Amino acid sequence: MTDEQKKKTETMSFRLDSNILDKIRKESESQGISLNVLANRIFSRYTEWDMFEPKVGMVPIAKPIVSALFKKLTEKETVELAEKIGHSIVSDIATFMKGTMDIDSFVSWFVTRMKISDFEMNHTEENRKHTYIIKHDLGYNWSLYHKTVLQLIFNDVLEKKIDSEINDNMMKIVFEK
Repeated sequence: MTDEQKKKTETMSFRLDSNILDKIRKESESQGISLNVLANRIFSRYTEWDMFEPKVGMVPIAKPIVSALFKKLTEKETVELAEKIGHSIVSDIATFMKGTMDIDSFVSWFVTRMKISDFEMNHTEENRKHTYIIKHDLGYNWSLYHKTVLQLIFNDVLEKKIDSEINDNMMKIVFEK
């Protein structure tokens, strides 16, 4: 039985605007999932991410803008940005949103962030060694920024070793729990 199947559920009814309900029904049909599953995803996304986004100063931004901004930076500027701002900001945001900062809460926050950003992600686990491969297509400096931030957080805050490989389109991180 998966974690999804073990979760306790309750029944509740809502009155929704007909136009909203029609859109949600069409979306559930197009995804080939039940209306209930889609509603749970919507509520889950809200409670795990959307309700915190404005509270921690995050703003949605189009991927082409992010890519263009990171392309303008040199590798040195990218690393400096990660070291001066990214490290503490990301750590603070993750702590605020998850309520604690340990390996499980941080990885959960990071995975949620990657999913919210709609990146393709592959996760494998073997002998407590976790490997995440994230396909982002945002350029080398985006990868470098996140590699630097993750190394700082894992090393300084979580006191864990992390290995990473990056390129223009993907990043791979490996750590042991």
